[in-house]
Amino acid sequence: MNRRQFVSGLGAAGFAMIQPGRMRASAPASRVAIARCKSYGDEFVAAAGKMFDQLGGLGRVVRGKTVTIKINLTGVETARQDYLPQSRTIWTHPRTVGGVIHLLDKAGARRIRVVEGPWIWPASLQEFMLKAGWDPNLVLSAAPRVELINTNMPYKSSKPFTRFSVPHGGHLFPAYDLSSAFAESDVLISMTKIKEHGTAGVTLSIKNLFGITPTTIYGNKVPKDEPAPKPYGGRQEIGHMGSRQPPSSSPSEKNPTTPREGGYRIPRIVADLAAAVPVSLAILDGIETIAGAELPRPGTTEAISPGVLVAGANVVNTDAVAMAVMGFDPMADRGKAPFETCDNTLRLAEELGVGTRDLGQIEVAGEAIEDVVFKFRDHGGPRQWRPPGSRRTA
Repeated sequence: MNRRQFVSGLGAAGFAMIQPGRMRASAPASRVAIARCKSYGDEFVAAAGKMFDQLGGLGRVVRGKTVTIKINLTGVETARQDYLPQSRTIWTHPRTVGGVIHLLDKAGARRIRVVEGPWIWPASLQEFMLKAGWDPNLVLSAAPRVELINTNMPYKSSKPFTRFSVPHGGHLFPAYDLSSAFAESDVLISMTKIKEHGTAGVTLSIKNLFGITPTTIYGNKVPKDEPAPKPYGGRQEIGHMGSRQPPSSSPSEKNPTTPREGGYRIPRIVADLAAAVPVSLAILDGIETIAGAELPRPGTTEAISPGVLVAGANVVNTDAVAMAVMGFDPMADRGKAPFETCDNTLRLAEELGVGTRDLGQIEVAGEAIEDVVFKFRDHGGPRQWRPPGSRRTA
């Protein structure tokens, strides 16, 4: 794909760049559901179905629609915590994805897509799953018309990438060029584990969106003027360190004099993405996960089983409730747990009008927060804060 093909694929509206200058937008609130759940499979399907009913029902959102599920397969395929499968510690579990697909199909979804941008993987998403021991048939067989898409790669159509502008100007970038699979989607679901994060404090439904940035544009070693034909590395150079800009075919960041460290940049990038690509449903898995970080780290992380699910129609509202379930204050900011060395992603998304993080404004259905609190800081070893500009794997 050459530069002319790439540019011709961008939506005309995307070229109307929003002027810099941030404004505080109104931040909506919607209901969030909490459920106890100790296992994957039938118990998860029953609990998830009840939660969706508490949120108003899936049918009104997905009937007749193309639904895209952004899962999370962060890091390399060989990462393990205590020799456990990644789906029990750091990755979205295939049985939860299959269960949600089953419920979406029952609710009348027309087409269902499961997407992810696996780190440094130029082949299909199905091949990456097989390489990592993650059974794709649990997903593909859950309903008719299920597709798997690696969103790092140019989308196979006349429009490989689409430009998504950030409302109110954005924090770091005014717009992002993403796979056109997202432009074809009517409903986007963010589905991931409840975890801490070494750079962003927590990794929940908003942080899960970091993986929608294609590494053929926002990855390491990309060309100067156009997207790379395949991924060559993670997102450290452009994302975490800001040591370079994306190819000139994509928007540069608004102010290249801002701090060049992950704790400043990553929360702003994912807040931008949450505003630019709205999520219709966030599903957070705390059945089994890890405490201490987003990926296994000897002496820091520990496999845990909180036995809880959190779901909501608004990513900021949902993440705020999940943070409270983790034993954290969603109103905290830099310097206070879990944001000791970073800015609060929820606050930044709130400023862009995505949603409120104020628990006093969020209605909670199902279990009460105080009845399911699982304090993550009571588990794992000392947190290892990364110095600015350190390398990462996602």
